[in-house]
Amino acid sequence: MSDWFAKLQQDFVLNFVSDNRWKYLTSGLANTLKITFFAVLIGIALGVVIAIVRSTWDKNKETMRPGLGKVLLGVGNALCQIYLTVIRGTPVLVQLMIIYYIIFASSNNGVLIATLAFGINSGAYVAEIIRGGIMSTDNGQFEAGRSLGFNYVQTMWYIVIPQALKSVLPALANEFIVLLKETSVAGYVAIRDLTKGGDIIRGVTYSPFLPLIAVALIYLVMVMFFTWLVGRLERRLRSSDH
Repeated sequence: MSDWFAKLQQDFVLNFVSDNRWKYLTSGLANTLKITFFAVLIGIALGVVIAIVRSTWDKNKETMRPGLGKVLLGVGNALCQIYLTVIRGTPVLVQLMIIYYIIFASSNNGVLIATLAFGINSGAYVAEIIRGGIMSTDNGQFEAGRSLGFNYVQTMWYIVIPQALKSVLPALANEFIVLLKETSVAGYVAIRDLTKGGDIIRGVTYSPFLPLIAVALIYLVMVMFFTWLVGRLERRLRSSDH
């Protein structure tokens, strides 16, 4: 037992203490959190716009009068459907590699490219979450907005969207957690995220156990923390409904 502990201690020093190799993990963690945070913002912005376009088309396509407005909305809805089909139908790693090696091949800012790639990917899933919230909102809310003198856009922005976001907030928070774990593939395009930091240590020390276990534990702690926050958020939302 003492020999095993001594070996573990030796491996710990080799992997994390020598040459300050622990900094690979901390710098990678910073990049992981940065990519995740800004990708979530991009995803929410894209998701809201796409959800509004698709839900507007679904709710009004039968009653809209023929004209330029209906044509433009139909085209916008078709483009949104193509975006959702392509993004949800292809692996995020393939999307990341296409954006990194083809679209932004001349750029050296890997963190920014990864943020865009994961944000575009997340936007497709956020759009369907928010669209579900909008479609589940009672039609009486639209009528109430119209009776207050709001036009359709104002009714959506001031009445429907806030209610939809409140109902889907837990699902959006869970999307953030999923996105946090998905960013672990960023190392495939030479971005030094948390997983890549552990891989660098493993490549230097030829000791895979502790670096990979450390990366797994850091992800586990973050996911547990954010899951706890989501739970508190859900309880607060339920209590605010009473």
